[in-house]
Amino acid sequence: MHTRKLLFATLALSLCRPALADKAASAPSAREIMDKVTTTRKLDGSEAVIKMTVLGEGGQAREREISMATKLYDGGKTEKRIYRFLSPADVQGTGILVYDYENKPDDVWIYLPALRKTRRVVSTQRSQSFMGSEFSYGDLNIPSLDDFDYTLVKEEPMGGEPCYVIDLVPKSKEIAEAEGYSKKTYWVSKAKLAVVRGLYYDKAGKLLKELVAQDIKLLDPKNKRYRAMHMEMINKQNGRKSVFETKKVSFSPSTKDEYFTTAYLERT
Repeated sequence: MHTRKLLFATLALSLCRPALADKAASAPSAREIMDKVTTTRKLDGSEAVIKMTVLGEGGQAREREISMATKLYDGGKTEKRIYRFLSPADVQGTGILVYDYENKPDDVWIYLPALRKTRRVVSTQRSQSFMGSEFSYGDLNIPSLDDFDYTLVKEEPMGGEPCYVIDLVPKSKEIAEAEGYSKKTYWVSKAKLAVVRGLYYDKAGKLLKELVAQDIKLLDPKNKRYRAMHMEMINKQNGRKSVFETKKVSFSPSTKDEYFTTAYLERT
């Protein structure tokens, strides 16, 4: 009797194994998920107006209005972006030009109208604050995927959406130094393949910042490209918070090439 039970149990287990193996084989790896996240956020072209609000520890707020344009080049391997500050008066005319490359350090230029001068931000400075906000230049750029090791930690819902939870760890001390983080953890929407939450750990391994991305809109239905209309970065160590809220946005593959030049950056 015991022998028959053992045979049935062995048979049942052997029948389950192929199904379990197929499920494991079909589950995407952490790197594959992040590959898709990188692709999903790339629009052929776009133009937008963004309100940036920087909130201090005491709740005092500073607001900035920014125009932004983006366009893909090199078959999607390079995204060029230009930001121009529209208001208030003390930052009006300030511009930032970004060449966001897939497999090499990005190029970033900043134009300061008061000095009538453009300066370059080197790749090792991408942990610097973006115009006094809690977002760094690196936070706003598409990371070079080969710079990190990836681990699929778990799957859990976030904001009502089933998500993959993925750890990103820099492959070298130099990359960690440039990024300003020892680790990042992303919650990636399974349906949209977009980041809905992020945790950023400082070089000592302590939680530094939390990203919350909301109102993620489908801007290019044909290619399934999404962009978050509302992003908050909360500094967990100093209590400050910065909010990027997209007020207007249009999918615009025909965005002018002249926008993405230092000559245009310096135009007042």
